[in-house]
Amino acid sequence: MNVTRCDLEGLLILKPNVFSDARGYFLETYNQRRYREAGLDVDFVQDNLSCSRRGSVRGLHYQNPSPQGKLVWVIEGEVFDVAVDIRRSSPSFGQWHGLTLSAENRLQFYIPPGFAHGFAVTSELALFAYKCTDHYAPGCDTTILWNDPDIGITWPVTDPVLSAKDQSGLRLRDIPPEKFFP
Repeated sequence: MNVTRCDLEGLLILKPNVFSDARGYFLETYNQRRYREAGLDVDFVQDNLSCSRRGSVRGLHYQNPSPQGKLVWVIEGEVFDVAVDIRRSSPSFGQWHGLTLSAENRLQFYIPPGFAHGFAVTSELALFAYKCTDHYAPGCDTTILWNDPDIGITWPVTDPVLSAKDQSGLRLRDIPPEKFFP
């Protein structure tokens, strides 16, 4: 497995080993021992799968309290995946990192607690999988506006399909400081 550290401290891009032959391919999407050896020493408690169509944007979401670290990847299709640093004391507070995750490149992205997360679907359909370090807690959930101009994410979509929750997200500057991470 190849691990790349991103500009924003804590974010990891993982490239699992893929074994291909005439039948297709095989890869381990997660192996606790190997991932711990690679520096990802966390316990996952929940797995999620979403299916979304082209132009959908999900996010930007986070939980505090009950923060979730997420290991994400695409099973089918392609997405532009984004993490936004919301750690108050971080020199990169409010900055974002984005990358393309696809069934073809088989990359995984680890977003630790302290980041908001979202993605835009750039293929006709995308099956998006993720492992979480804590359970979903609706009362702890906050949504940042997907196109907050203060963050300035360069999304590959201009008129996205959004949930009501994501349409009513808050601008980063309007979120009470106690909702961020120390």
